Amino acid sequence: MTARDFPMRDGCGSIEKPDSAEVEDLEIRLLLEGVFQRYGYDFRDYALSSLKRRTRNFSAQEGVSTISALQEKILRDPELMERYLHALSVNVTSMFRDPGFYRAFREKVAPFLRTYPSTRIWHAGCSSGEEVYSMAILLMEEGLHEKTRIYATDFDEKTLQQAKTGVYPLQAMADHEKNYIESGGKRSLPDYYVARYDHVMFAERLRENIVWAQHNLVTDGSFNEFHAIVCRNVMIYFNSALQARVHKLFHESLARFGILALGEKETIHGSPVAACYGTVDEYEKIYKRKQ
Repeated sequence: MTARDFPMRDGCGSIEKPDSAEVEDLEIRLLLEGVFQRYGYDFRDYALSSLKRRTRNFSAQEGVSTISALQEKILRDPELMERYLHALSVNVTSMFRDPGFYRAFREKVAPFLRTYPSTRIWHAGCSSGEEVYSMAILLMEEGLHEKTRIYATDFDEKTLQQAKTGVYPLQAMADHEKNYIESGGKRSLPDYYVARYDHVMFAERLRENIVWAQHNLVTDGSFNEFHAIVCRNVMIYFNSALQARVHKLFHESLARFGILALGEKETIHGSPVAACYGTVDEYEKIYKRKQ
């Protein structure tokens, strides 16, 4: 807490009435501190605007009138905390999202990965898994799947369990097929799944080299050395201090000349490890760790 978190007094000693936005900001900070102390999940360095929006929506869904009231309930109800955790998880994703990225990865990164006898790729913040299966398909078409282990992680266990199944709505596949073709796909997307009723299930051969695991970029450390790390559209929800910490984590986790792939609105520039990278594709935000 800082002095700004406490009520201010005017020259006559009366307490100034804070506006509703200030109260809400304080409520959010107290909620996040409580969540950290009670459950160990640390959202204190996430971008406040995104947290407020998601917390407001969650409060409305749960029929809770104020964030302070939500805090009391969450601290006493682990099941409610699980639902809140899922609400804070950013699950905006799709197969071959941003096709140009996958085309660049296919053309500029795959040849580099072929120089190794075996490779490890960390897909951090994998959400519900569509982009992980996209990468598995790309690796299969580039002859890299058999020798590559993909480590797909997220802090939300519920989302991870969904991703593990490889089951997705059939109605989304038309858009996914369009993205797949634009990304340079060499076959047809239905070659990789079986359709049943209103869902599809991706082939077992795609899933066999994927390791799904819970990992929190905010609190957890490095757990292996990787030839490539893919973390796209995750750090846009972090403040600058947390972004710096995660960049250091990725740098520690990359092998020499390892690849770091970020999202469209993210960049290595301005981070404390920016000088440690060269550029593979500036437009698609793909960088290579220097020696």
